[in-house]
Amino acid sequence: MENVAEFVLIGLAAGWLAGKIMKRRELDLAGNLVLGVIGAVVGGFIFKLVGLAAYGLLGMLICATLGSMVLIWLVGHFTRK
Repeated sequence: MENVAEFVLIGLAAGWLAGKIMKRRELDLAGNLVLGVIGAVVGGFIFKLVGLAAYGLLGMLICATLGSMVLIWLVGHFTRK
């Protein structure tokens, strides 16, 4: 169960970081945090596709943040009018 809590905390931190980096106004803090948790999964998938691996806390945070940034960009791209 410790891994799940760590995964969620890293995802939350990644969502917050990605929201700050992307400076998107479409999503609020809660939206960015949710996308951060989902982005952690997306980031891991993207890293595997390109043959990279994330090791340690910093590596996992970078991976999750990049995945969150991709999701925030996609949500912003598809929700614009």
